[in-house]
Amino acid sequence: MMIRRLKYNEIDFEKYTQCLENSEQRKYSATRDFLDITAKEQWEILVYKDYEAVMPIPFVRKYGVKIVHNPKLCQQLGVFSKKDDLELNTQFLNYLENNYLIRIYSFNDGNKLKEGFRTKKNFLIYPEPYEKVFARYSPKRKRKLRLDQEVLDHSEIKEVSFQEVKPFIEANIIGLGKETDLSSFLEIFQTSYRKNYLKFLAFFYHGKIINVIATYSDCATVALLGTFSDKEYVKLSGASVLIDTKIKETIETNSFDFEGGDIPNIEEFFRGFRPELKPYGIIESSKKELFKKFGVLLAKGKVF
Repeated sequence: MMIRRLKYNEIDFEKYTQCLENSEQRKYSATRDFLDITAKEQWEILVYKDYEAVMPIPFVRKYGVKIVHNPKLCQQLGVFSKKDDLELNTQFLNYLENNYLIRIYSFNDGNKLKEGFRTKKNFLIYPEPYEKVFARYSPKRKRKLRLDQEVLDHSEIKEVSFQEVKPFIEANIIGLGKETDLSSFLEIFQTSYRKNYLKFLAFFYHGKIINVIATYSDCATVALLGTFSDKEYVKLSGASVLIDTKIKETIETNSFDFEGGDIPNIEEFFRGFRPELKPYGIIESSKKELFKKFGVLLAKGKVF
């Protein structure tokens, strides 16, 4: 078998990073720093030959059992190789499925996978002069970006620190189930900000923050990791203005990654910027399926 499994302390990070940087599928979310921040060093890798291809595997431990689970804010992982190859990706997939309990694992949009593989939606805008990107925006999006004079006179856009924006995020975050989710989410934001990967852009109206976007920059990509809005001011289109501002600042040299699009109203919002649809493969198992798989792997002596 050309594929082997390496635990965190066994990884040659120099070779790992080199493989990522020279890969066709290059993604910021597979970098050591990003995975150390989001998975807190609870990740290992599968390696093909001498780091000719790599596959990062994040996990959580439940009752002492290792379960593969993409960490918060980590959308895509999968196989990274000089040239994407269906056969090689299938070998990695088979190794993953035969040796791990998998709750959620995402491949990347550059990985070819077998037919019928479940996919999720993501949207990207590739580097290009801003004028060309803006020209493609939908008429509705362009309309939303034309602010009334009163709003123009009493608003400003500026970069803010994590501490400045933390209370606003706490008050306006949606979709989290538990308080522990919020604290771990904020911890990832704080660490990413401290390491200078994450920036916060805020829309102020009459001196008050009404919209914020969080963007992570690495590997020639600017990724939208969070959009936070005060519902009272949703008609002012502050989120659209912030995203457009960030695209204008960075799109000449960086891809803009919207990091999602499976929720209908969010998909509609993103599509207004006329990005490219870039689906990626995903494996998901229910708790019942995990329990059944646990018995199979245990019988084979493969649960560790």
